[in-house]
Amino acid sequence: MTTHAQGLSNPANSQPGDALITAHDLTLRYGSKTALERASFSIPKGRVVGLLGHNGAGKTSLMKALVGLLPADGSLSVLGLSPRHQRNALLEQLCYIPDVAVLPRWAKVSELMTLMGGLQPRFSAARARELLKRTSVSESDKVKNLSKGMVTQVHLALVAAIDARLMILDEPTLGLDVISRKSFYEMLIEEWCDGERSVLISTHQVEEVESLLSDVMMLDEGRLVLNISLEDMDKRFVALSHDPATAEAIANAHPLLRYRQQGGRSAAIFDGAPPAEIAALGERIRPSLVDLFMALTRNPALHAKRA
Repeated sequence: MTTHAQGLSNPANSQPGDALITAHDLTLRYGSKTALERASFSIPKGRVVGLLGHNGAGKTSLMKALVGLLPADGSLSVLGLSPRHQRNALLEQLCYIPDVAVLPRWAKVSELMTLMGGLQPRFSAARARELLKRTSVSESDKVKNLSKGMVTQVHLALVAAIDARLMILDEPTLGLDVISRKSFYEMLIEEWCDGERSVLISTHQVEEVESLLSDVMMLDEGRLVLNISLEDMDKRFVALSHDPATAEAIANAHPLLRYRQQGGRSAAIFDGAPPAEIAALGERIRPSLVDLFMALTRNPALHAKRA
């Protein structure tokens, strides 16, 4: 049984001058449909932020607004610029890989590097070559002869070779096997993140990225229900592992989520420390990001079946 929490937005601590993205009451609409409703948040420099949400929650719409592809109501500043009105200047300092990103199949990798050099003044071919050395791809390879995982690595190498301050990735490893996904994220963290630049990643592979993230933002049906650093998340949310005999008493304390752990033992997640008499009924454990995601969001497909 899940109880859906409301109003759990809690922006991560940051200094105003450090913010690369600042949004206030950001609202996105497609005709009569609201994709994002009055979201307020900021992303400081030097962060790796996971953007989580079920399909249709508003993740891609938000990312498109950040790069100036969608108009928005409210206030939005990215790298101190208006994404809609100063898009050309913004894209000189921002990297973006959309969920439908493709590379021309006819092109050689070397030709793509030449193309990037002509399109993006901050692109470094030398840097791209260094990044490609971490892969099994050569400059003479044609895209059509590469596996999907290799194409994704080439795409990251090209984008990460741009001297940008912010990278936005929308499901960058969609359709890749686990080894390719691991290789992608290793290159991203080791070769691009330097404590000054920030990354915003939208993904469904929550378990795989949790260890990489410094912060998490969760969207639920267009609402920003959580915006918090993982450090503060561990302090704020409490999970109790408990025996079946205490299940009723714990349920009466209204946890955000009750679930089964591996091995069959029951657990419950609370927003804040539960009363001492409830805490004494179980053993405190760290709630995973997946469990917290289940606690704070609803699955539209399951909801439709129950309606």
